[in-house]
Amino acid sequence: MYRGLQATAVAPSAGGISGGHRPLPSFMDVEFAQLSDIGRVRQANEDYFGHAAPATPEQARSLGWLFVLADGVGGHDRGEVASHTAVECVLAGFREASPGESHSTLLERLIKAANTSVIDAGHAAASGGVRMATTLVACALRYDRATIAHVGDSRCYLIRSGQANLLTRDHSAANEHIRLGIVSASEASGSGTRHLLVRSLGAELFVNVDVQEHQVLQGDVLVLCSDGLHHSVRGSEIAALTGPGSDLEAAAKRLVDIANERDGSDNISLQIIRIRGVERVGMYRGRPYRLR
Repeated sequence: MYRGLQATAVAPSAGGISGGHRPLPSFMDVEFAQLSDIGRVRQANEDYFGHAAPATPEQARSLGWLFVLADGVGGHDRGEVASHTAVECVLAGFREASPGESHSTLLERLIKAANTSVIDAGHAAASGGVRMATTLVACALRYDRATIAHVGDSRCYLIRSGQANLLTRDHSAANEHIRLGIVSASEASGSGTRHLLVRSLGAELFVNVDVQEHQVLQGDVLVLCSDGLHHSVRGSEIAALTGPGSDLEAAAKRLVDIANERDGSDNISLQIIRIRGVERVGMYRGRPYRLR
């Protein structure tokens, strides 16, 4: 498990920034665990994830944290290349972003650039090119805000007060049928269309990215996951295992084990991020100011 920058000075070996004996000003402080498993059927793991962590308190305020998870689309060639390409493109762009840039604007721009990179990688893969695609979900954290952006059916949950709140909407044919009232949720869960995506990176030249911003509180937990997890494990179970005081590494392993026990037909990946501290801010003419 990784512990983020601390609100008080800690030794560098604990993952923080040494600052003598004087407390540092408060800012976004997180700890996280992440795990990916091939499952029980697949011969390769087409999931991929990564993160960008601030090196200093100043970077925590000016740029923040980023977590990204992608699931290469089954039925296409080189799904593992597509997911790796997309995640690394978004991470590289985030690290090079201008300090203070809006996370909503930034994530939309970076994910659209990742879409282009996946298409280009497909064209370059072999003579005549190959078709590759991937889902992607990203979570950027700064001050007391989480910005969630996604394409496809990889999800982000917010765990608060023992409840799991889904912050993303699956871009799948089954979910569209539910939204239109064609089928019920229970009917869709057993439908062959639940794995059929209506939106992914690499499938089309232009892609729509869903982006939302949410306020986060100390003690909140955010969970990013591929469908190999959420098709087998309920949100309430994720909430129960990631509650206050839980060991995030142990929770990640247990959730993967449950998914494998119940199904295991797909790769299973997740990132669990616990918010240990926030910096409350307001906005004035697009610029943040600290609230007391």
